[in-house]
Amino acid sequence: MSILIVDDDAGIRQLVTLFLEHKGYQAVGVANGLEALEHLRDSQTELILLDLMMPVMNGAEFRDAQLHDSQLAAIPVVVMSAAENIDAHAPSLAADSYLPKPIDFGALIGLVERHCSQGRQIGQ
Repeated sequence: MSILIVDDDAGIRQLVTLFLEHKGYQAVGVANGLEALEHLRDSQTELILLDLMMPVMNGAEFRDAQLHDSQLAAIPVVVMSAAENIDAHAPSLAADSYLPKPIDFGALIGLVERHCSQGRQIGQ
């Protein structure tokens, strides 16, 4: 089981991936919602960390596609966004949690621990 980071900013993907791996989780990053859907069809993902503003397929479009796919709909989603009005998007996204950017890594690990039951590697 792994955590999928969906963000068009390569630096954020790398930083969050390294942070989660340091905490004992398996993590992989993709650059947009379309890549996320392709990745999810071939993987066992326990949690999705989702940016909203991305090219190709943005976070809202991804979330709509995810919720309409019975095999993907149950995967929890934490929306990570710098959008000023993230609360306005909240009802339409039906996300499990929201995390504003810049990322508070203490809050991030708390959300990951809450949503990932067995995602940690043994011995960490």
